[in-house]
Amino acid sequence: MRAKSSATRPTAIAVDGPDSSGARSLGTLQAALGVVAFSLTFPATAWGLEGFGPWSLIAVRSILAAVIAGGCLLALRVPVPERRHRFGLAVVGAGVVLGFPLLTTLALQTSTTAHAAVVVGLLPLTTALLSALRIGTRPSRTFWAAALAGAAAVIAFTVQQSGGALTSADAYLFGALLVCAAGYTEGGRLARVMPGWQVIGWALVLCLPVTVPMAAVALSFEPVRLTAHGVAGLLWVAVGSQFLGLVVWYRGMAAIGIPKASQLQLAQPLLTLVWSVLLLGEHLTVAAPLTAAAVLVCIAVTQRARG
Repeated sequence: MRAKSSATRPTAIAVDGPDSSGARSLGTLQAALGVVAFSLTFPATAWGLEGFGPWSLIAVRSILAAVIAGGCLLALRVPVPERRHRFGLAVVGAGVVLGFPLLTTLALQTSTTAHAAVVVGLLPLTTALLSALRIGTRPSRTFWAAALAGAAAVIAFTVQQSGGALTSADAYLFGALLVCAAGYTEGGRLARVMPGWQVIGWALVLCLPVTVPMAAVALSFEPVRLTAHGVAGLLWVAVGSQFLGLVVWYRGMAAIGIPKASQLQLAQPLLTLVWSVLLLGEHLTVAAPLTAAAVLVCIAVTQRARG
């Protein structure tokens, strides 16, 4: 009885609903902060791979994030979610805790961060499509036109940056695209009935029976070299990308809606490329500012389009 009454208690998200302009502004800011956190994921993963194997990196990052999330859940005495929410939490765990990190990490072994950013360019549109199928959202034609235009601009730019050639990592990247969009959709839906940090927190905790044995096996087979880059990359993907980024991201989606929040991710590949230059020494072409301007216009249109 305690879990049921607590889970249905109004949350901050319900109070600051989509009818409040202040809540929408805050939700947009939170979703944008999530995008900034996610934009560092690929460069941080590349750093992490300098010290850890791909399977070890994924398992350890998930465990570290779960320890932080579990500590918060215990400290605040958050009751266990209702049974009806557990399937959604499992989808979140399979998509954003395990699936996307694992598949993109495997891809980054042979792909550059610029090429991997193609996935992020397609993710907003895929998330909006799954949202329409899963929870019945119906964005306007203007929204869809701007979303398609923004996705096309990002894809053209990122493919051009990688030389236009497909790599063996593409299967991993397209698989990551689908599972992450499913996790975002379920997470955004659940964040309407529970705080966003609890959504990702419980998803991380639910994955511990998988990630703990996975870490034990992976660490016994994959060599570990504790370099500064390796440790920094691990800490960021665990704390920044896997927990804090998803906390503000899910809160943002709950406040402004899944389709509009997902379109903010159109800026993520460009941010990732900027970090790749600063942190990994990759080089950009003059097309970057032109694509950035086009993407910002598309984002502005999607944010103003009425669903």
